[in-house]
Amino acid sequence: MATMTSRKQRQEAPKVRVEIRKNDIVRVIAGRDKGKEGRVLSVDRRKGRLLVEHVMMVKRHTRPNPSRQIKGGIAEREGPIAVSSVMIVCPACGPVRIAHKVDATGGKARRTRVCRKCGAPLDKK
Repeated sequence: MATMTSRKQRQEAPKVRVEIRKNDIVRVIAGRDKGKEGRVLSVDRRKGRLLVEHVMMVKRHTRPNPSRQIKGGIAEREGPIAVSSVMIVCPACGPVRIAHKVDATGGKARRTRVCRKCGAPLDKK
């Protein structure tokens, strides 16, 4: 009976609003890797966590599998980090918060992410 409750609670977890996207450059502002910068590899919006290149490295013990050409041993890979522990890096002024600028060109409005300090666009076109 306990598994039913925990599974139900897990599914009803509220989605975290994530302003960071894949391939953004971010700086870690909290945790054991504070100060490191890296590129975002993947974003999990449901859990509010992301994988950042060379941040939160964990050791993974792998068993060899000759049929898939997998060598055994200890492999290092990135572990997930909370979205609240990182800030996006503006090319002009460093780690910043994100603002949105609405461009109403024609009939369709487009929201673009901009730097809160200098107003530089953070979206790559």
